[in-house]
Amino acid sequence: MVVILPGWVWRGGPVRRAMVTGLSAGVFSGAFVLAESGSWVGAVAAVLVLGPFYGVRVARRMGRVWPGAGDLDPADRVAVVRAARRGEEIGDARLAPAVVDYCNGLRTAREHDRLLWVVLAFAALAVALALIDTFSGSTRQAGVSWLFVLFFLVELTWWPRKQARVMSCAERAERSARRVLRQSESSGE
Repeated sequence: MVVILPGWVWRGGPVRRAMVTGLSAGVFSGAFVLAESGSWVGAVAAVLVLGPFYGVRVARRMGRVWPGAGDLDPADRVAVVRAARRGEEIGDARLAPAVVDYCNGLRTAREHDRLLWVVLAFAALAVALALIDTFSGSTRQAGVSWLFVLFFLVELTWWPRKQARVMSCAERAERSARRVLRQSESSGE
């Protein structure tokens, strides 16, 4: 998941990152609960329970993936992430080590990311629930359940391609940053 987070999420510290990612996930989940059940109480509960859980989990994971992020000011952090995600040269020799560090973190995150299995399990569960809703639920419930299945299908096709593209760009940016580091070492800076 950390691999596909946009660069602007890195702008703030861990608390802001937890709030941004958690609120996004909570509102998304709450909207599905509201659409499925029509219950505002359930929707608010989803936001209040899933939002903080997801936000804290993602913020902690981001901190483990790139511990050096805390040493940079927010603008530099975003510049490093954007350069890496776009495969661009950082253009600032002092940020080249941060690009290498961030790219190493992305590689580690991708290697340890077991979320695909979770998405597959939830997709299978979503199909089962959609079938149950189709045969025994209301039309609204069946429609929302199949929409949820569609969400998982999009996630399962989009996510691996997005990860591969980001990793390819990160490798290009890392090679560029290493070149900048070698040049600055050879020039004695």
